[in-house]
Amino acid sequence: MKKQTTLLLVAVLALAALCFAQAATEHKMVAPEAIKWNPLWPGSEMAVLSRNPLKEGEPFVLRVKFAAGSKVPPHWHPSDEHLTVIKGAFHMGKGEKFDESAGHVMTPGSYMVMPKQTPHFAWTKEETIVQVHGIGPFKTNWVNPADDPAKKASSN
Repeated sequence: MKKQTTLLLVAVLALAALCFAQAATEHKMVAPEAIKWNPLWPGSEMAVLSRNPLKEGEPFVLRVKFAAGSKVPPHWHPSDEHLTVIKGAFHMGKGEKFDESAGHVMTPGSYMVMPKQTPHFAWTKEETIVQVHGIGPFKTNWVNPADDPAKKASSN
């Protein structure tokens, strides 16, 4: 029992040290009107609120704004995706094929976690803003690379 307690204490201290090492270096407050949105692909914009989502082992927070009628083809991420709906309605489904009948609607305040490497897809019917947080690297891998909305836009 004492060995298990010692191991647990070591694990808790290691986790605390990791959190301390990754703590924010400055106090930051961002009002909604001060968010700097950048184009992601046609019909969507992204704003990184904290840290670098592409950096290995780094916690991050970002927001994505989708226009009404946006579709996000099946994709997956190399790390867990934590998503909270801020505005609108975000429709999501799991799987390698885009199938609205397999989706669920998430309204403001809804939260979900998608485990890493789980194929999923999404769509909106109205302007929608979601907040994503997790531990980097946070990249999008398209199930079918030809579905990449950024590549589709540049080929038009």
